[in-house]
Amino acid sequence: MKTYHEMFTDLKEKKEAALMPFIVIGDPDYKTSLKIAKTLINNGADALEIGFPFSDPIADGATIQEADTRALKNGITVDKCFKFLKKLRRSTTIPIGLLVYYNLIYQHGVEKFYEDAMKAGVNSILIADLPPEEAEEALKASKEYGIDQIFIIAPTTSNERLKMISKHASGFHYLVSVMGVTGARRKVKKSTLTFIERVKKNGKLPIMVGFGISKPSHIKEIIKAGADGAIVGSAIIDIIAKNLDNQEKILKEIAKFTKKMKKATRRS
Repeated sequence: MKTYHEMFTDLKEKKEAALMPFIVIGDPDYKTSLKIAKTLINNGADALEIGFPFSDPIADGATIQEADTRALKNGITVDKCFKFLKKLRRSTTIPIGLLVYYNLIYQHGVEKFYEDAMKAGVNSILIADLPPEEAEEALKASKEYGIDQIFIIAPTTSNERLKMISKHASGFHYLVSVMGVTGARRKVKKSTLTFIERVKKNGKLPIMVGFGISKPSHIKEIIKAGADGAIVGSAIIDIIAKNLDNQEKILKEIAKFTKKMKKATRRS
């Protein structure tokens, strides 16, 4: 199983940045989501971010909310998510990170959740609604089970708070490109590029940028500003949503999109 450090080191040698696609387990259904994950890997994904479906994903826009709803209607539970991850891990060594909401972890039991994540081959956990000031129990479990704890860094995060986050986080810094919720956007704002540069100077970890990254041009811009990679979610889930009755087309379109986005990570 490759660590994030190994991934970023290997990519640096190849003069590439990381592409980390995001999907929700069980969207559009369990078996197809597993095929989608493997399609992403086979077409250039350097790591994966996997969402556990949740009924009230406050950090997510309509696209991912609808994906969560589809998955929950399919009967996806936390236990089924861990079974999914074990199956996926058998076919890949790339880093796998989770994006979850704290209620799911709390209901499962914090220590048990991290233990199960470790057994499933998970590299990192990002709890979207848990700030570092309240993450003592999660941080303790992450260290015990060797899992990187990821925290969101927003454009409003001060340099002082960024340094505090850097003391606790490991793996990479997750930068949200804009204020608000997830969702594909037309362009990268200049303020986002300045934000990346600021975190690069004040943070200690590689930088991954998410929220709104949906085009090759977006990836090129954030890499030029100093980002080490991109997290792409809503644009992939949009492909799923538009082709719910055609699994073959979903996989074909996602393969094509992933190749295009990966190509944009290659530094000139």
